[in-house]
Amino acid sequence: MHLYGITSWLLTSLCTLVAPLYTGTGQRGRVIHQPALPPSYPLAVRNPYLSAWMPSDRVQMLPYAEPQFWAGQDLGWSIMVRVDDQTYSLMGVKDPGKDVQPAVVHGAEYTATHSVFTASAGTVMVTLDFFSPVSPANYLRQSLPFSYLTVSVSGTSGNSVQVFSSIDGRWTGESGGAVCEFSNAGSTAMFSLKVEDATLYAESSDMATWGEAILASRPTASSKLSFASGNRALVMSQFAKSGRLAAGRQQCKSGDIVALSHELGVVTGEKEVTFAIGYVREKAINYLGKAYTGYYRAEYPDTYKAVSYFLDDYSDALSESQILDRKLSTTAESVAGQKYADIVTVSTRQAYGGIDLTIPNDTLDTSEALAFIKELSSDGNVNTVDVIMPAFPIYWVMDPDYIRLLLEPMMKYLAAGRWHKPYVIHDMGSHYPNAVGHDDQQAEPMPIEECGNLMVLILAYVRATGDEAWAAQYFDILKGYADYLVENGIDIAEQLSSNDAAGPLANETNLAIKAAVGLKAFGELTGLTEYSNIADSRADLLFAQGLGTDGQKTHFVLQYPDKPSSWKIPYNLYPDVLLGLGTFPKEVHQMSSAFFKSVRGEYGVPLDSRQDWAKSDWNMWLAGTLDSSTCSEFVDDLWAFMTSGKHNWPFSDRYIATSAEGNTPGVPVLCRARPTVGGHFALLALQGPGSLRVRLPKQEESSSLGEQGSQQVLGEERQEL
Repeated sequence: MHLYGITSWLLTSLCTLVAPLYTGTGQRGRVIHQPALPPSYPLAVRNPYLSAWMPSDRVQMLPYAEPQFWAGQDLGWSIMVRVDDQTYSLMGVKDPGKDVQPAVVHGAEYTATHSVFTASAGTVMVTLDFFSPVSPANYLRQSLPFSYLTVSVSGTSGNSVQVFSSIDGRWTGESGGAVCEFSNAGSTAMFSLKVEDATLYAESSDMATWGEAILASRPTASSKLSFASGNRALVMSQFAKSGRLAAGRQQCKSGDIVALSHELGVVTGEKEVTFAIGYVREKAINYLGKAYTGYYRAEYPDTYKAVSYFLDDYSDALSESQILDRKLSTTAESVAGQKYADIVTVSTRQAYGGIDLTIPNDTLDTSEALAFIKELSSDGNVNTVDVIMPAFPIYWVMDPDYIRLLLEPMMKYLAAGRWHKPYVIHDMGSHYPNAVGHDDQQAEPMPIEECGNLMVLILAYVRATGDEAWAAQYFDILKGYADYLVENGIDIAEQLSSNDAAGPLANETNLAIKAAVGLKAFGELTGLTEYSNIADSRADLLFAQGLGTDGQKTHFVLQYPDKPSSWKIPYNLYPDVLLGLGTFPKEVHQMSSAFFKSVRGEYGVPLDSRQDWAKSDWNMWLAGTLDSSTCSEFVDDLWAFMTSGKHNWPFSDRYIATSAEGNTPGVPVLCRARPTVGGHFALLALQGPGSLRVRLPKQEESSSLGEQGSQQVLGEERQEL
């Protein structure tokens, strides 16, 4: 069966379920974007170092357009098809030469896991399906550092067809020094490109340089596979003239390509071939001086066998993606409308594309699985708590175990006593992939922010999974941080919040809200009602007694006391609603629903009264606390920014929302491809934990403990403490 069949399924599901369409007209005619126009299409997005995108403004000229790494570097990835002795470029053929004609691009579509482009090449229709699985409950599938490209060709005239794909050394981060190797010990043909004598854990402009870029495929029952490497123009010319590649010595010099070609024979009806593209790091993460590798290596320590398995797994991965794509789209639409569905579906791959799921490289022990997340687009910190925090709504609905997997590296470090400050550490390393902690005690200080975040995240994990035993082992640590919130959560010294670009403040109301909600979360987690009582009294002080509001109680102020005209979006109220803590009364949300209609800019509400820029993740958090009318406005504004055509980065979560300060609204600011877009799932998260979890019958159970046993252990732990 062809993909879903991808053409029929996507045209049926997207055309009937989603609207409106965006139509862009380029030199070669009209390209229809469905279900909406995203800033950039995810092509191969699996982890911080396998992250290839096609900017939406390049789609109309796709045959010539090169994809980009998330940080903006162009990548060499070419796709061609040869029909009855005439070769057509489909993507990335920048200088095609006289023997190659550009195909005509007709459509671009996306779901949560697929980006699909349709084009005509002579008398045949060609579909390019870029499929990056999102399978968080299946650790093996999720951890494989590869993505699929399936090229489908349909025709009725009995055309002779060949398909070509190639990549170049730019995938290695240092194209000038890339060398290639070739393997075909089995049916799979696999090229690898790597930097000779690379330094372990080294980067070049956020690209890993110590691994291997992979291009692989295998013949089908109706195709013959050929391969070659070498000079780009010569290899492409060879395909254009004969439709096949003549294998040489498989050596590469600077600027060379590696290429695979399928000869499909005569096509009447439809045929397809699938390629795998990836980036492999055997030693993926440096965790406290110990190498961690991808979880998949417990089963497939050999890269060739891992790639072969990945190709074997295509059918099952595809079936799972069908379920997820449909479930996510229809559920999101039912929750907050079609525009909301458009937002979360394009955010899904990006949210998981910042994560590596790993195990120790020496033992390959899957019971020691840890997840690491990169703070993309800023300083590259490892497992930043206030990156995990805004992203966690997607983990809550997809697979809540990821909250634990991402927190565990830090919790082990804190439990070892290597962090001496009385508040939670900001991150587990200054730059990915070195999760080496901060034994020098010099991590960026965000005391209230991270203490409050940790309480909420751990309670969210326990509520979602029932695994109280995991939290119980860290009781002493958590109690110390709860006490810190008691002592410092109302008379707040000048400090940064998660939005460090806005600068430090003293007595920031939104941080005081976080402290109160964090204390309530700790009280709920442990049963220590004195902390819950303090949280309730803090909430009463901030709202009922008016410390954190203006005199008329129309809104929360930016700082207290005596800042009546200032304001900031109080997104820290969202966990109070999500977890049903009841720290703040419903009147707070009624107040916010009315107020934020009055400060709405062209593309939504800015972060606070000092800024003209908004944060999309926090705005969706706040929307989850508002009445339906105001919530819909927040969704409409984010959709308008997403589809405006004013930026072509992987979805920026920070952008100019209003022209009030003279800047152009709808323009992104600094942030690209950040996994914090998981916060866009805040409205879906209100449907309950695991509400979008997809598990096929074959999939193994996750490692979280059963609810009954976990609760018993925590009860015993409480008595001991």
